[in-house]
Amino acid sequence: MNNNSPYVAIIPARGGSKRLPGKNIMLIGGKPLIGWTIEAAIESGVFSRVVVSTDSWEIAVMAAQFGAEVPFMRPDELTQDDTPSVDVMIHAINELKAKDDSDWTHVACLQPTSPLRTAQNIREAVKQLEEKQADAIISVCRSEHSPLWSNTLPESLSLEGFIPQNIQKTPSQLLPAYYRLNGALYFCRIQRMMDERTLFLNSGAYAYVMSRKDSIDIDDQVDFDLAGIYLGQRTSQG
Repeated sequence: MNNNSPYVAIIPARGGSKRLPGKNIMLIGGKPLIGWTIEAAIESGVFSRVVVSTDSWEIAVMAAQFGAEVPFMRPDELTQDDTPSVDVMIHAINELKAKDDSDWTHVACLQPTSPLRTAQNIREAVKQLEEKQADAIISVCRSEHSPLWSNTLPESLSLEGFIPQNIQKTPSQLLPAYYRLNGALYFCRIQRMMDERTLFLNSGAYAYVMSRKDSIDIDDQVDFDLAGIYLGQRTSQG
């Protein structure tokens, strides 16, 4: 932890999850899912505080065991499936600033569902933030498949016009590279987040590129199992 740092980390971890119940405290790679993110945040050494926002006492106790702070509990109205992440972040910042007058410039949203994001990823993102004097740094990874090979389907399932002729005739290696948000890292200037109510700023924001392997975002059992394999490999390699 770095007490003089202008950066604070918020880890949003609600207790409810319909697709994978209790996923934030499920054991993966030998420790609870949320433990991987807390450890990476603390190990990075770039934050003045690492805070977990949760509505679950079980998650709160586990987060404290891994070294995170849980100075408040998230209210019920911010625990719904459709609650925007930025609302959770704004609530957390307001709660912290009510008792801490630290002059933070940026907040990092670190979702526990990205356990393969490392302390090194966080340090690299901060370095990029400072070099570019950015208002936001958002992690991305290269798309697994080109969206140019995708389309919607009609009820008939007809493939007529599914892929334009010029794309069909273009070797895949010659298609442009596309990138997608991976959900692992959101650094955002606090004042702009509060004013614009978004973590995805439309100016002053830059991409931090991560590998696809480290970009797994756990949403269901398949994601969980795959992440567990990769974490197991990482642990065995020391």
